[in-house]
Amino acid sequence: MFATPAYAQTAAGAATGGPQDMLIQFLPLIALVVLFYFLMIRPQQRRMKAHQQAISAVKRGDTVVLSSGMIGKVVRVEDAEVGVEIATGVTVKVVKSMISEVRTRGEPAPANDSKH
Repeated sequence: MFATPAYAQTAAGAATGGPQDMLIQFLPLIALVVLFYFLMIRPQQRRMKAHQQAISAVKRGDTVVLSSGMIGKVVRVEDAEVGVEIATGVTVKVVKSMISEVRTRGEPAPANDSKH
């Protein structure tokens, strides 16, 4: 089948790979998974945890931004819902999970310096 014994030895030597060769082949894939975890998954988990803590710490008088973009002042806090005053005399009942941002009393609104 082979023309010379040297070709036969080279082909047989290349075919036998140990477990370390397989590890070297999968090492870049493992490195990508670890990199993906530290760049994507871990920061997202931190943001979720910080958001949940902010929602659980909502108190009366806080200014909140709802997921619809409405801004209001918290007037009543219950277990799963809050009462948000969106205009003078207009109070709506909102599920806590629909609060996207909590702005406390002492925190000023961000300045809008963009020029159109």
